[in-house]
Amino acid sequence: MQRKREKEKRRAANRKDPRRLGVKGKKKKQRFASAEERIKYKIEKGPVVKPDELTGEERFYLKKMGQKRSNYLQIGRRGLFGGVVLNMHMHWKKHETVKVFCKPCKPGQVHEYAQELARLSGGIPLQIIGDDTIIFYRRKNYEQPEVMSPIDTLSKKKALEKSKFEQSLESVRRFVAIAEKELELYCRHVALYGDPNNRNLLSMLDVPSGNSKEKGNHEVSGDFSVSLSETEADSMEMELSETENSLQDENMSMNESDSEEDSMLDSYVIKKERYILLKCKMKV
Repeated sequence: MQRKREKEKRRAANRKDPRRLGVKGKKKKQRFASAEERIKYKIEKGPVVKPDELTGEERFYLKKMGQKRSNYLQIGRRGLFGGVVLNMHMHWKKHETVKVFCKPCKPGQVHEYAQELARLSGGIPLQIIGDDTIIFYRRKNYEQPEVMSPIDTLSKKKALEKSKFEQSLESVRRFVAIAEKELELYCRHVALYGDPNNRNLLSMLDVPSGNSKEKGNHEVSGDFSVSLSETEADSMEMELSETENSLQDENMSMNESDSEEDSMLDSYVIKKERYILLKCKMKV
């Protein structure tokens, strides 16, 4: 009982103590127009970072130091997420600079990564080497924050889902462009030759009938026979001309006998008759 009385006395003395810190009256509730404003107010705001102005000598020295040191981190297929910023702060615990390798990286995407990482981490991008390397400096009066991975960044799982979705969108855009070209070519073909679905299959086959085949054979045989007869007539003309020349030579020569002349005349007459028959056939 005595202890309880002593506690109550101490509490009453503390209440009356002017050094006591307390809020007089009721605390006013802050009102917001929408739920988004209330969420933004509840999110812890990071410290306001003042921009550090580096001289030319300091920047040159820090560039050389960042190129020589071997500490680095890599941005992979997931892109930027909370783990990348956390790793940067872990490097800055013992090192002033850190290299960031961006692989795979599209041309021109390194500058976007540099701006976003500078905003999220508070570091200074010193140099961009090639198309895939950035050197960051942690600032002069650097203090490691309590929450090293920012709240407004994606988790590792969601960053992977985002990268897969972006990859599928790129493939769809590429195949849509190919399909548009094929459709344009098909429209040109239809404009020139008509729609292939409306064509008659029998007319496309164009199979020749039996009569047409026989006519074709007769025409071919007739042409072939005419050509043969023409060649035979030419050969007969050549032979007749040769025989006439030989007869003239023989008449000139008086040493040959009369029997040989008769045989040559008979052969000439036979060849002449053949030539006349061939000419008659050609006319028919």
